[in-house]
This record gives sequence, structure tokens and C-alpha cells, in this order.
Amino acid sequence: MLHTRSMKENHLFRRLYAKGKSAVSPCLAVYVRKNNLGVTRLGFTVGTKVGKAVRRNKVRRRIREAYRIHEGRMAPGWDIVVVARVKAAFAPYSELERELLRLLDRLGVYRKGETT
Repeated sequence: MLHTRSMKENHLFRRLYAKGKSAVSPCLAVYVRKNNLGVTRLGFTVGTKVGKAVRRNKVRRRIREAYRIHEGRMAPGWDIVVVARVKAAFAPYSELERELLRLLDRLGVYRKGETT
């Protein structure tokens, strides 16, 4: 990914949940916050309610790919956490992609003048 790094530290996730903006859909919840680093940090949370490890990893891979394909349209300098909900395990890829883009657009992560 061009200008995106992985977010893995628990304190970053907690700060984002507490102080970030959020938007939800039936399959996903997205939390965002400006980080003023010029680099976007992206994290995923897929709980055990979604399924066993194989299913959780499949959901994670699908969401990561949806983000990667559209990364160039997004402004750098954000902390983003995508939380997969139970319905994400049974949703087709196209629905996950559409919901992710809609939520990121609602939260203002797209560059100025670019929308879906």
C-alpha cells in the first residue's frame, strides 16, 4: 500500500475508539481520526463472534483488499480502524467494498473533490 502503515498497538486502537469519529453499517464499523503524520495507519478488528480463524482471516483479507484498491483516492494522515461485524462473514466482497467506501466517504477520508 502506498501511504498506509499497519496499526497494531493497543493504545492507538483505544485512543481511536475514545476520541475518533465513527460510522456504522450492518457489516462494518469504521473509526477515524486525523494523525498529522502524513501517513495513514490502518487497523482491523475481527472478533471471535465472526467465526473461527479461517473465516476471520478471510473477512480481514477482503476488507484490506477493498481498501488497497481505492487507497489512491484517500487523503493521507489518518488513523483508521475497521471493525468487522458478524454479518461481514456472510456478505459478498462487493457489499463489503461498497459499505467500506460509503463509510469512509461519510467520515471525510476521501481527498477533496473525489467521491464514489
